[in-house]
Amino acid sequence: MRSPATGAPVERREGREKVTGTARYAAEFPFPGRLFARPVPAAVARGRVTGVDASAALGLPGVVSVLTHENAPRLAEPDDATLALLQNERVPHRGWFVALVVADSAEAARAGAAAVHVDCSAEPHDVTLSADHPDAYVPEEANGGHPAVRERGDAREAFASAPVRIEAGYRVPPLHNHPMEPHASTARWDGEHLTVHTSSQGTTTVRDVLAGLFGLEQERITVVAEHVGGGFGSKGTPRPDVVLATMAALRHTGRPVTVVLPRRFMPSVVGHRAPTLHRLRLGADADGRLTCLEHEVTTHTSRVKEFVEQAAVPARVMYAAPHSRTAHRVVPLDVPSPSWMRAPGEAPGMYALESAMDELAVELGMDPVELRVRNEPESEPDSGRPFSSRHLVECLREGARRFGWERRDPRPRSHPEGPLLTGTGVAAATYPVMMLPSAAAARVLPDGSFLVEVNATDIGTGARTVLAQIAADALDVPLERVRVRLGSSDLPSAPVAGGSSGTASWGRPVHEACVRLAERLAGFPGPVPAHGLVEHADTADTDSPYSRHAFGAHFAEVAVDTVTGEVRVRRLLGVYAAGRILNARTARSQFVGGMTMGLGMALTEGSTVDAAFGDFAESDLASYHVPAHADVPDVEAHWVEEDDPHLNPMGSKGIGEIGIVGTAAAVGNAVHHATGVRFRELPLTPDRVLTALLGPGH
Repeated sequence: MRSPATGAPVERREGREKVTGTARYAAEFPFPGRLFARPVPAAVARGRVTGVDASAALGLPGVVSVLTHENAPRLAEPDDATLALLQNERVPHRGWFVALVVADSAEAARAGAAAVHVDCSAEPHDVTLSADHPDAYVPEEANGGHPAVRERGDAREAFASAPVRIEAGYRVPPLHNHPMEPHASTARWDGEHLTVHTSSQGTTTVRDVLAGLFGLEQERITVVAEHVGGGFGSKGTPRPDVVLATMAALRHTGRPVTVVLPRRFMPSVVGHRAPTLHRLRLGADADGRLTCLEHEVTTHTSRVKEFVEQAAVPARVMYAAPHSRTAHRVVPLDVPSPSWMRAPGEAPGMYALESAMDELAVELGMDPVELRVRNEPESEPDSGRPFSSRHLVECLREGARRFGWERRDPRPRSHPEGPLLTGTGVAAATYPVMMLPSAAAARVLPDGSFLVEVNATDIGTGARTVLAQIAADALDVPLERVRVRLGSSDLPSAPVAGGSSGTASWGRPVHEACVRLAERLAGFPGPVPAHGLVEHADTADTDSPYSRHAFGAHFAEVAVDTVTGEVRVRRLLGVYAAGRILNARTARSQFVGGMTMGLGMALTEGSTVDAAFGDFAESDLASYHVPAHADVPDVEAHWVEEDDPHLNPMGSKGIGEIGIVGTAAAVGNAVHHATGVRFRELPLTPDRVLTALLGPGH
């Protein structure tokens, strides 16, 4: 009997192309006659463009044109106002693009952009977030369509009467996606058809947006994302690079135009994780059972469009409490527009919630693993719906066993090693299961091979590989007989690779199309015709009576240097319940990648909005520090077996984001265990840690 392909640790199909450099990204296609374009950012935090002098730029060798709001193509009003580029003189924030220089080389475009002189009339600006900001308001909903406020019972009264209470504030700074491949697009208009190569998490969406902006029929646009060098949410929707490249291509018919955003420009124009200010109130009885849970979040948004980080939403899922209140407030500021970043809402929200749970465990004198187990709900607390599956307790127990938690002395500062203080911490994690409408086609060819087509996007997660595994099992054929085509808007429509929804969304129609094809072949009377046989499937998720989530437990061991304030993470362990794992190799890579990103969130990654100038002070990888291999000496990812029949034919949940969700809290809780000092603001940089260790008067 043939062994199933799903579940096996299959190597990524495009791995050799990537390590040998033959995989081509959006800016690397060698089109003849290609032009290069570079945007010019505004140098004021708020105001108007009063004049643009492009004469010096146009006089430079190689510069062929300069687009501004006075001569750029007119766009239809977009749903996403961040794409209304070069349409008027308004400057809503520093870094907003006010011109585009087109040249015959990247070097000439860079020189031309530096030579453009832009005059702006500056206006008073405000970029500082505070919980008591007078312009703060309660939005109708937070990102993802979640109600901004949810209440059950009387949380305030329950908190006031609780025998044990924790009230604490936490702060997460702005964070930036910084994928290895910057945002880049190459567009070509031949007078009839627009072809765009772009670094995007979803080319169907890019095509649809470009069609609307430029008034073109969708059939006249092809958008391709053959390989994407990371995105982490910032490439989930079209960004300025693809709009600007298309503008320039329409101006220069027949000549491809490439726009690559310099890394220093990216924090201002491709989204960021908005800063979040958290207020947690936990009330419990003497046995550690929660009587109330309040989580209030204040965040910022831009004046261009509203985006509200849904950071209080995880508290609606995690723990049983008869009284709860979760609420979001948002402040519109003169800042770049925030957007999705890996595990939006869950990453900062669970950092605050799981830190507060650790504080409650200390106050109760209770083991933090046992506190979480004791407050395990029978159904989703917010909605009352049953969970399709929930194995958080198993993750906590298995993680504790693997980590050696039973050897832990719970007393803070109980593990000194000379100038080092060592400690351990734990945190739980959750992430919702999302599935979006998707289509796919499966074809058998005369040579006995199979071709699966779906406009999925492989952003480095191994989508080609796992979709081939799903198809091979549905067809009941060896994996090597299945090929997968993806990454083009000309293929069957599919949603973005985002929200940990990709495989669950794309895999359903792939499975269904392949099952239909296998059934057709079983009764097919003769040889396969030259054009092959094809079956299509189009699936849409329906409202489920179940609350569907992945869960996990994170454990961390740290060493804190009392001389330098440096925090070193010695061990990270994650144990997850994420449905059926379809590829053990790529899944482990995703879990470890998320945990590493969570480590950066805890210790090194942080950004500051400069109040005077209105921009991000840390705008490149020299100042915005992401973890390197040396920062992660020992990372383990494991999972428990979980059979959930209420998801999809594969039984799979998303795994791309849950790895980051609990890591920062686990590290922070470990630092408290090591030092006895509770830190409530990220990142835990040496200056912040050392100042706290020295205490007042030092």
